[in-house]
This record gives sequence, C-alpha cells and structure tokens, in this order.
Amino acid sequence: MRTVGQNILLLSCALFASAQLGKKCSAPLKYPTTTLDPKFISMQSFNSGDKVFYRCEEDFTRSGGSSSVSCEDGKWSKLTLKCEKQTCGNAGDLPNGHFVYERETYIGERVYARCNKGYVVKGTGFMTCKKSGWSGEFPSCVERDGVPSPVETTCSTPSVDNSVQNGGDVVVRRVGDSLSFTCRQGFQLDGAMQITCGPDGQWQPRPPRCLPSPVKTEAPRSTDGGCGAPEPVKVSHVNLVDRFAAMKEFSSGDKVYYACDVGYVAAGGSRIRRCSNGIWTKLTLKCERKLCGHAGEIKNGRFMYSGIEFGDTATAKCNEGFQIIGKATRNCLANGWDGRVPVCEAVVCPEPKVTNAIRRDVQEPPYTYRTAIRYECHVGTLVGPYEIWCTKNGTWSSSPPACREIGCPPPNVDHAYWMGAHKKMHEPMETISIECSRGYAMRGPNSISCSREGKWLPRLPQCVPYRSNWRRG
Repeated sequence: MRTVGQNILLLSCALFASAQLGKKCSAPLKYPTTTLDPKFISMQSFNSGDKVFYRCEEDFTRSGGSSSVSCEDGKWSKLTLKCEKQTCGNAGDLPNGHFVYERETYIGERVYARCNKGYVVKGTGFMTCKKSGWSGEFPSCVERDGVPSPVETTCSTPSVDNSVQNGGDVVVRRVGDSLSFTCRQGFQLDGAMQITCGPDGQWQPRPPRCLPSPVKTEAPRSTDGGCGAPEPVKVSHVNLVDRFAAMKEFSSGDKVYYACDVGYVAAGGSRIRRCSNGIWTKLTLKCERKLCGHAGEIKNGRFMYSGIEFGDTATAKCNEGFQIIGKATRNCLANGWDGRVPVCEAVVCPEPKVTNAIRRDVQEPPYTYRTAIRYECHVGTLVGPYEIWCTKNGTWSSSPPACREIGCPPPNVDHAYWMGAHKKMHEPMETISIECSRGYAMRGPNSISCSREGKWLPRLPQCVPYRSNWRRG
C-alpha cells in the first residue's frame, strides 16, 4: 500500500509532466529576407517538438544555415537560415568608357555608363539587374564631334599606406560611393574606418592613416608588482572605459574595464583585464554589430535589406501601381532603425478628358491603377479605343475616343442619275443603283455601297457616249 507521501509525490510528478506537455508556442517569429512556408502562416499554436520551415524571399537565394525552427518548451529555436540577394555580376566592358555600379549588382539595381572625355552615351545609358541578368539596351560611347562631355564630379581613390582597402580597385569614385579600410598587421588605424565621396569631390571625412602599432614592452613594475597603463588591444570595436584612459599606474590586483563601440554589443568573453604581478591579463571581450531586426511591415510593398545589423540599410519598394510616400531608406543605427516606415500609396489617374462618347460603366473617382473605363456611341461611329485604363505611371493608356458621323457624299457621276433620296450624306451600308443617261454607256459597277470608312465601294462608275464606246469597241 502506498503511503500518503508517495501519492503526493506521484501527483506532483504527473502535474509537472502535464505542465511540460502543455507548454505550446505561439505563431513563429518573423525574420528579414525570409518568409514562412505558406502552410504554417495561418497556424497560431504549436505543440512542443513541432517544426516549421522558412524560405528565402523573392530575389534572395539560400546561402547556408537550416531552414527550420523547433518549438522547445514554449519557445522557438533561433533560425539560422542565411539568404543572400541575387546578383547580376559584372556587366562587361564598355569601349571608350566604363560602367559605374549603383551598389552591389542586386536585382532591381542599375549600372550606369560613363564615357571618356570627348564621348557621349548612345542609348538609355543604363541597364537594370533582373532575374534573367542585365536587362536593357547595352549602351555605347560615341564621339561627340570634338566637344568634350560634361564632367561628372568624382573622387580619386586615396592611397593609404599599409592599409587594405575594401571596395574594389576602381581609380575614381562617384558621389555617394564609400570605401572602408583596415590596416595591415603591425599597424593601427588613425581616423575613420569608412569614408564617402562628397558632392565637392572630396572624401568625407578625410582618409585615415595606418600608423605603426606601439612596440610592446613590459609594463613597468613597482615594488608591489603593479602595472603601468594597459597597452592597446587588437580586439575590433573595443575601447578602454574613459575613467581608466588617463591613469598611468595600477597596483597588482587592480581591474580595468572595456566597452564596445557605439553600435556594437558584447558577444562573449569578459570585459575585464587585471593587473597581475606587473602584467595585464589578456582581454577576451568580443563585440558584434548590434541587430536592428525587422524594419517594419509595408502594406502594398516591402523592404529590401542590405542586412539587419548596425550600418546596414533597408530600402522600401512598392508593388506595381503604388508609389512611395516618405523617406524610402532606413538606416540601422545604435538605437535601432531611424525614421519611420514609409507608405505605399496607390497611383491615381486624373479625370479623363471630356469627349462626346458615352461611358458604358459609370466609374466614380479616384481612378486607381488598372481602373478601366469603356465608351460607346448612341449616334455616329466610335473613333479610338473603346476602353482606356489607368497605368502604373498614373496616366491613361490612351486618350478617350470620340463619336463621329461618318458617311459618303452624293455619288455624282456625269451623265448619270439614280433613283431614291438625294441627301447631303449617305449612311454607311447604304446601297445605290446608278443608271446612265440616254446615249451613254456605263463603265464600272452600276450598284455601289457606302462603307464604314465613308467611301463608295467598289468604286464610282463612268458614263461614256455610245459613239465613243463603239469606236473603242
């Protein structure tokens, strides 16, 4: 027989197991550049152990990681799927000029033709990266009859000794282009790591320098085994906390603290170094770029990401037939995405021009993208398209049609007459029989019809004298 204590223990275990089984997960998290598999989108609750799968968004391709996450004890595991933007790569060589790339040759971006002095661009001057590759007419540079081309503001690529330049080996850069630098081993960066070509043709801020790293010497030891000022560390984006920067002497056992640069967060290790018998311990702190996460949802549009970490950008792109209202680009800063989520507003066409044609379907404004208006005539013939529609550019596909009365003039033939009404205008499809006067013979058809284009068909006849007709006989 079980004791009361055993029963209580069993009941507690059962309740605990039940509670563990009952921990469910809510809807999976959203991750930039990815989308949840459609079969899981409508589900709001998942049991422990359930898996869901993600896909890369349109214009992105999988570059690594797992596409699934699991519900574990009421929480979703972290998604490791990596999605990279599809690129078009190099656009080729441009004789008598060169190509300037908008950014990284991702889908939707452009490459622009820049011609050498004395040459001008023939064609559109750019190509667009699409899924199928570079799209558009390949530009060319042609001579401009000796007249030099307008000079574009550019920045010469700076030379920084003992550095490694990230950003290619292009000799000149256009306004807005950026370069980043890192120093070779044994040297440290003095100045900004990244610079941008300004509208005045100068780099902003000024290019950095790579100075020799201080020679490591053993810190002076005091009689109690103390340390001098900590030597600089090579850990990226880590700096000594300000209150220790001016201190020159430390006792054995003293600690100093380090912090991550603005926009970076600790990703492991200790931020402390300790003075031990005249030597500073090794710094193990690691700093990574701060995550900004999702930049927001855009109705009738979406964000295109260069990344979701500090320094990255998210650029809004509206669906076809919508235009962006507000600033299109958001920047990932130390405190998150700057600015606000823009709005994608439907393109609206103006009121169509007034015409004497009658609308078949009464359509009230606003006239948004793909709105169609149909016309008809109660009197006369419709000239022009019977239907016009609002295009993605906010213009109508064509001017409205008009109603016109189309007919044939009286079929006046010398020495001939016809029976029936004599009118100023005969209606389309009307048929008339013509007879020649006495003494004249007919050449051509004696029955003619008025066409929809206002012409007598097959043609007007002729009436010639019998004698003339006999001689030619």
